[in-house]
Amino acid sequence: MKIIHILSDFLYSIFPEVPKGDQHALLDAVKQYYTLGDQVPTVSIDGDAVVVELSVPAQLGEKVKFKRAVSFCELGDYDAARPLLEELIAASPAESEYYRVLGQLYFDQGDFDAAMDQLIESLRWNPKNVSALIMMGNLFARAKKDIDTALTFYRQVLQEKPDDHIALYNIGANLLQSGRAEEAEACFEQALAANPDYPNTHYGLGQVHHARGEYQKAFERACKCMALNPRRDELFRKSLSMVMKSAQAVQRSVDGKDLVSGLSETLSSRTGVEIRLETDQNLVTPAKIEFAENYSRNYHLVKYRPNYAAVDHLILHELMHLELVQDAQQAGNNMLFTTSHHARQFNRDYRKDALKLSRLGMPDDSVAKFMRDMFEGLNAQVFNTPVDLFIEDLIYNRYEAFRPLQFLSLYTLTQDSIKATTGSNTESAIPPKILSLSKTYSLVNTLHLKALFGVDFIPDFRATRSELLRAQQMYDEFLEYREDKQPGEEYELIQHWAEDLGLNAYFELVSETDYRGTETADTILDSIEADPYGLHTEDPEKEREMKAFFAKHASGEINTAVAMYMVGAIKYLSRLPKEKVKELAFEIAHVGIAGIDPAKDGYRIPSIKGSSFTGYQTLAWYYVSWAIALPEMLGKLQMPFAQEYRLAGELLGGKE
Repeated sequence: MKIIHILSDFLYSIFPEVPKGDQHALLDAVKQYYTLGDQVPTVSIDGDAVVVELSVPAQLGEKVKFKRAVSFCELGDYDAARPLLEELIAASPAESEYYRVLGQLYFDQGDFDAAMDQLIESLRWNPKNVSALIMMGNLFARAKKDIDTALTFYRQVLQEKPDDHIALYNIGANLLQSGRAEEAEACFEQALAANPDYPNTHYGLGQVHHARGEYQKAFERACKCMALNPRRDELFRKSLSMVMKSAQAVQRSVDGKDLVSGLSETLSSRTGVEIRLETDQNLVTPAKIEFAENYSRNYHLVKYRPNYAAVDHLILHELMHLELVQDAQQAGNNMLFTTSHHARQFNRDYRKDALKLSRLGMPDDSVAKFMRDMFEGLNAQVFNTPVDLFIEDLIYNRYEAFRPLQFLSLYTLTQDSIKATTGSNTESAIPPKILSLSKTYSLVNTLHLKALFGVDFIPDFRATRSELLRAQQMYDEFLEYREDKQPGEEYELIQHWAEDLGLNAYFELVSETDYRGTETADTILDSIEADPYGLHTEDPEKEREMKAFFAKHASGEINTAVAMYMVGAIKYLSRLPKEKVKELAFEIAHVGIAGIDPAKDGYRIPSIKGSSFTGYQTLAWYYVSWAIALPEMLGKLQMPFAQEYRLAGELLGGKE
């Protein structure tokens, strides 16, 4: 066995008991160290090297036992690993790796002196053991705070492997720690050239940029580090911290309002419809857009909560939704998402869950609200998830300088989703199927966050294998559409995913072109108006107010359901030409030829696109349409709803 040591400061560093430069003492120390029992080595100086020759061959030791020891170390079971390594060293004292692994064990336990002793042993038997050299450098840098000595070991690695990216990174990290940022950056760049996929190097460069106040670059490097590091380790935590700090620093320096204002002006000029922004502290969602045509206004209105994280991104998101709608409208294929007559099906499907809550003592009003919230919340995800993917993709690719703000906003929303789907109260109250579906949609958004910024929060959802698989399949379909997306194709994804998950019975996508011509006010079009976080629905408080009004003003017993449906019918029909109302009146009369059963639903009026009326709703519209278009014939219908019609008209201020 032959061991060759180069005469250098490094050699004296692994024989620290020898005064530096004393070659005679060095040779004596080397000879004494490599004497094993009665086997005395030959030690000589050959040029600039000390050559050690042993008459015994190198021994490989017991491979199986060594693998077991390494496995124990990886599992953190150091008490099981240590005796195995000591046995291996006693049997094969010339095996460098045994000492190196034992040194790593002591290092991980925080016993740095013991670690150094073992690593020196490792390097004496193999001065080219790169892992031991790097570990010694780390030990001096982190534990001993001796940067100069650490650099000695790192540079020794580079003599053996000039393009060793780990050594280059460690040199750079220690130079940076000692305040030599420019030298550190040069090392990091060299390490990056050697291996562009080593995450630590990107983190190191991020540190350099952050120290200089180059926060956008620091943000990008930290994102890259997270993308390349799948483990939830210390590096993940540090890189996430850098992403957050850098993004917050960018937020303080970037005026998102200019970007929002510019896009708003562009979209306004495109259609000639004004766009207004309005703060609303009481808004349930962080931001929402109210389309002009849905609110009978001559302007679009974006409402937002001003104190929400990265609110400029949320406003931009709403405007980008308007852009998608405008694109689809221009192509003639914009769709509207309606849920008006679908809540009944949802309530039937989850009737057992509602009854369970009632049996547990929850008041009926609270049960009804809980069911409504689930219905609306799930539909919000059904509609918004595909649309949001396209919107965030557009923002990311179009506004590079805005990415840190985009991340802060999406990070906050993702954390909210995690809490909403994993909290103990949520998991105990929401039906498991609803919770699973909601989590699946949230996972799709989280996959996109990972694709854009590298950060992976998917494990935090504690999802099942099937949920993860479904979410990945949905996201893969989005990627296919993204390649050559055409205006309005986001609606295809809404429909496809809902059908795959069995949710298509809870909503309907209708052509805006068809709908605007036959819009029915009573449906209220429970549309999700570009709001990426919730549905726009009729306030249930108004329903209670109507009931209270009818109870107070009725002279006798009335059919409250019919009266309430009449309010919607009057609102809508009073705006139409009388001839159009007459056409609808005859259509409804034709529907009623076979009789109208108040206990049934699913009645359809041909001219009212997507209509699926309850029996009472059909009777209400029947009466109102004839009262408006053919009042002289009303008595022949023999429908006892005169008082209901009068009260509905009074509630609306006399609009009969």
